[in-house]
Amino acid sequence: MTPRIYDYLLTHVGPPSPVQRKLLTSTSELGDVAEMQIPHEQAAFLTLLVRLTRAERIVEVGTFTGYSTLAMALGLPPHGRLITCDVSAEWITIARAAWHASGVSDRIEFWLGPASRTLRNLPETADIDLVFIDADKVGYIDYWDQLVPRVRPGGVLLADNVFYYGEAAGENPVGNAAAIDAFNDRVRADGRVESVMLPIADGLTLARKKD
Repeated sequence: MTPRIYDYLLTHVGPPSPVQRKLLTSTSELGDVAEMQIPHEQAAFLTLLVRLTRAERIVEVGTFTGYSTLAMALGLPPHGRLITCDVSAEWITIARAAWHASGVSDRIEFWLGPASRTLRNLPETADIDLVFIDADKVGYIDYWDQLVPRVRPGGVLLADNVFYYGEAAGENPVGNAAAIDAFNDRVRADGRVESVMLPIADGLTLARKKD
């Protein structure tokens, strides 16, 4: 996507709310780690997707400063619930301030700790409507295998950064790129879901659990 096309895209996405704009600014001021935040057009997509699927129960792996969490919570009905987990609480104060200011903090539950442990503590019933994975890349396959059985038939799973800066498409990816390449192959071969890879931001996989 050229800069011109990207600018054109941004002019046709609803602008961030004042709270979202403040959160974007607060995150950018953190320095290099700010690259972990999803862009606003992806946040707008998440909000719309939550509404389209009528999701009421969401699990997110990877919280950071809470922008994606906020986007999904805005799409939930008042009685909806979102569990978000992260191995670090370093930025949770920033996230919670934004959730509170947007009036959705009562829909969000933050769990601190390694995601593999957190997910194993979830009920084993298949009642999750939507999942968003955006955390350490080497853990993606484990998170996927933990969550697919817990998603209801017809439910949706999303995985971010499936291009990994384009490195996952290289001939011999290494490190995180190799982990993402292996994850992409895992999803493509998973008979429990039907999936598509979308060129949104750094690549986004959208999957539906089969009935």
